[in-house]
Amino acid sequence: LCAELEAGRSLVIRGEKDEQAVLCSKDKTYDMKIADTSNMLLFVPGCKTPEQLNADLASCNIIHSQIAGFSNNYWELRRCRPKLKKLRKLLMEDPYEGPNSQEDQTSTFSKYTTEDLLSLIQASEEEILHQLQIINACKIEGYWRILEFNYEMKLLDHVTQLIDSESWSLNKVPLHTCLEELGSLEPREMIEHILLSYGRKYIDDGEVYFEMHEDKICRAIAQMLLQNAVKFNLSEFQEVWQQSVPEGMTTRLDQLKGLALVDKSSRPETIFLLKVEDLPEDNQERFNSLFSIREKWTEVDITPYIQDLCAEKQTVGALLTKYARSSMLNGVKVYNSRRPIS
Repeated sequence: LCAELEAGRSLVIRGEKDEQAVLCSKDKTYDMKIADTSNMLLFVPGCKTPEQLNADLASCNIIHSQIAGFSNNYWELRRCRPKLKKLRKLLMEDPYEGPNSQEDQTSTFSKYTTEDLLSLIQASEEEILHQLQIINACKIEGYWRILEFNYEMKLLDHVTQLIDSESWSLNKVPLHTCLEELGSLEPREMIEHILLSYGRKYIDDGEVYFEMHEDKICRAIAQMLLQNAVKFNLSEFQEVWQQSVPEGMTTRLDQLKGLALVDKSSRPETIFLLKVEDLPEDNQERFNSLFSIREKWTEVDITPYIQDLCAEKQTVGALLTKYARSSMLNGVKVYNSRRPIS
């Protein structure tokens, strides 16, 4: 933080009236707590350190300084996870359903600029912008928006059908042709946004191409299949899922980490939607929620749902030691709650 100040960068305290204040630099977030000190801290205007004074003892003079104030406590700063759950919640109040959506034209919900989000979200600017990229938000008329999921799937379907009809390699999808072919169906900026969301942009011989992300496309299609079912027979789901993804892509259950959970105790085995972004942000509340869904978890199953809670240099194992109790079940290590779950 001293380096930030020396470089002329500002530090910002963020938090609404009902929130614990945090301090943010350009790219990091810190919890703020008042700490007491037995040494009285004096505030001296124009105070110079020994290094700033002449080291020659012969020329030393007594300098009379006026004390402007004192304190017996100070702010202790500790690096913390940015509080980003609120970001998605705000943008999901009014998801974008397309240019011709009647709901979008009559919506009374607030829309948010970058400046609005900086004043509302307890995170640094870089952390907020990075999270906007992770949740596939885009700027529409100067406001950050999240696409309504069915509209997003409609756009993705347009792109994957074009790839199939043109027999393109999934590693080399040309931007210009996509915009020309699909521009009459949807806004060109939306076509490019969906390519950016589900692919990696690169340039080859002066032309812009996209390498499509197989795992991300398979994951989105799985969500589409699971969102309207409480539980889905696992083997039937896997068959339908593979038939639903673009030709040349292979579905795997490890693509669904943090999105869906397999219930191996039921007969037949089932799968259901469980999105990590829908779980509480607070550590204890997160574990309470998970243990109310399932009494005992293996480390493999629970890791995708607590990985984001890890603070700097903290491991999943350390979190489990603090918030869960381990035991053996049929030769497998499992974790359950340390406290009764109502």
